Amino acid sequence: MPLKGKVALVAGATRGAGRGIAVELGAADATVYVTGRTTRGQQSEYGRPETIEETAELVSAAGGNGIAIQVDHLVSEQVEELVGRIRTDQGRLDILVNDIWGGEKLFEWNKPVWEHDLQNGLRLLRLGIDTHLITAHHTLPLLIERPGGLLVEVTDGTADYNARNYRLSPFYDLAKVAATRMAWAHAKDLQPHGATAVSITPGWLRSEMMLDNYQVTEANWRDATAVSPHFAISETPRFIGRTLAALAADPDRARWNGQSLSSGQLARIYGVTDLDGSCPDAWRYIDEVQDVGKPADTTGYR
Repeated sequence: MPLKGKVALVAGATRGAGRGIAVELGAADATVYVTGRTTRGQQSEYGRPETIEETAELVSAAGGNGIAIQVDHLVSEQVEELVGRIRTDQGRLDILVNDIWGGEKLFEWNKPVWEHDLQNGLRLLRLGIDTHLITAHHTLPLLIERPGGLLVEVTDGTADYNARNYRLSPFYDLAKVAATRMAWAHAKDLQPHGATAVSITPGWLRSEMMLDNYQVTEANWRDATAVSPHFAISETPRFIGRTLAALAADPDRARWNGQSLSSGQLARIYGVTDLDGSCPDAWRYIDEVQDVGKPADTTGYR
């Protein structure tokens, strides 16, 4: 298998893109540490049923080795302990996926900064930016001990799209642009150590929260196109997972260092398809259909 012997950390793997990425890294035979705040014994403020234990079990069922550890990535000491455990148990880290989020219930669309709830907005920035920097601070020293490490910053929107379009909230806009810029900055620091950093965005993701929003399941998700026809371009969380696993297995992945990538873009390059055999490319579609723009509710992709 392409990632046999590799160790990955998917930070923020409770649900959505993080879960899909973790499962597909497992399917490629990696050992995958999955972190998040929600366990079977304790929920985060999301109040969602998905847990990190479930994600780890899905990783193992796919053929990998899933290990769930409860971590609040805003708490530096918890992240430091996590890295210490990975070092003790595995002696290496090959892939870090920074997918931490948690802001779906905090942003307010179409409100300027003076009308937006300030504490919610600042909390969103802490969850979307501080967590990524805290995790990188503690984790990258282990990642660079062996050449070939990969850091992936998961965001919403390509660099090109976000540069041309306001994301309907100053806080949300800043958080998503920042993740892309962090990947670019980390790439400069990692390159001398033989490591690679990229940012990646899914398209319109059929996450658990998105399916609930449309009152459908993965089995009948197409029913939602009656309400929102452009939902036809949506993708499962496993799609971004498959493209990321292909990237991680690419011996020439350093060619992507510092770049902003999308699941659809990488799928075409690596010959990856979604679970149903399709190859959606939401961002290219959005660019081609000028009067569509990305619907505001596509942002619940975690």
